[in-house]
Amino acid sequence: MKHPANDPEATFAFAEVALQQIKALKQSAHPRNYEVWYHYASGRHPTVNQLINEMMETNGALSQSDVDGIYDKYFSPTRQADRVDSATSQFMAQVDMVMNMIGQASGAATRHSESLATMTDKLGKVTGGDGLRAIVESLAKTAKNMEESNRALETNLKNSKQEITELHANLEAVRHESLTDPLTALANRKCFDGVFANAIAQANASTEHLSLLLCDIDHFKTFNDTFGHLIGDQVLRLVALSLKDNVKGADLAARYGGEEFAVILPDTSLRQATTVAEHIRRAVMGRELMKRSTGENLGRVTMSIGVATLHPGNTSATLIERADTCLYAANRNGRNRVICEVDPEVAPLTKTSAA
Repeated sequence: MKHPANDPEATFAFAEVALQQIKALKQSAHPRNYEVWYHYASGRHPTVNQLINEMMETNGALSQSDVDGIYDKYFSPTRQADRVDSATSQFMAQVDMVMNMIGQASGAATRHSESLATMTDKLGKVTGGDGLRAIVESLAKTAKNMEESNRALETNLKNSKQEITELHANLEAVRHESLTDPLTALANRKCFDGVFANAIAQANASTEHLSLLLCDIDHFKTFNDTFGHLIGDQVLRLVALSLKDNVKGADLAARYGGEEFAVILPDTSLRQATTVAEHIRRAVMGRELMKRSTGENLGRVTMSIGVATLHPGNTSATLIERADTCLYAANRNGRNRVICEVDPEVAPLTKTSAA
C-alpha cells in the first residue's frame, strides 16, 4: 500500500528506517546521506532502490563515496537543471520534427501543383482521344498522391501534437519542481528572486504598491536541538501551511532560507501588508504542535515578521534590507510580533545604521 507523501506516520517510519540504515553503515547523519536513505526507505525512486540493492548485494555495503555518487546523480540541485535542459531539448526536437514535416508537405504540394500545371498545359494542346486519356490518368494519379500525402501528414501531425503536449506538460512539471522547496512545497529562493525582480520592475513602472514580509520562526534552533530535526521539519511544514492559508492571487510565499520565509504582496499598501502579516502570525501561533508517536504536546510555535513597502527608486536589495531591519526590530523587542517600517521600534535601528 502506498502512503501519501504528507502522511506523518509514514514519513516518521521512513525517517526511522533511514536513520537505522545510516547507523548500520556507520555513516554520518548529514543531509546528503539522510536524503538518499529516506528515498530508499520510501521506495518512491525505484531506480535508486534497484541500484542500491545491486550494490549491497555485490559489495555487502555502501561506502560514503557510493552514497555521494548516488546523491550527485539523482538528488543534487544541479540535477534539476539537467532535467529541465533534457526536457527542453526533447520538446525542441519534436517541434523541429513537425517543422520538417511541414516543409516536406510544402515541397510535395509544390511538386503536385507543378504537375497539375503541366497537365493543364498539355490539355490545351491535345488533339486525340488517347492523349486526352493519358492526361486524365495523370491528373487522377496526381490527385491520389496528394490525398495520400495529406493523409500521412495529418496522421504524423496528430501524433506529434500528442507528443508535444506530453513533453510540454513534463517540461512544466520539471520547471515547477525546480522552483519549489521540497520540504514545505512553497516557492524556493530561486523562484522568489525571479518573481520579486519582476514585481519590483512592474511596480516601479506602474506606480502600484508593492510590499514585502520577511518572517522568522522564533527560537527555531533551540526547538530543533531539543526535539530533533524531524520535529523541526514538521514545524517548517506547519508554518508553510499557515502562509499558504493567508496568501492569495498574485501573492507569493517562499522559503527564503533555513527557518526564514518571505511573502511578496503586489498591489498591497504598507497598512494592508501589516494586516496580512498579523493574520499569518496569529495563524502560526494558533497551531499546536503534537508528537504523533506519543501524543505529547510540544507547545506552540511563534513567528516574528518585518514589513516594508516599495519606495520610488527602490531596488530589490533596498526593500529586502528595510524589511530585514523591521524583522530584526521584532526579534529585538520580544519576538512573536509584527513590526513595519513606520513603527517607532524601527527608528533607533535606522539611526544607528545611518550613523
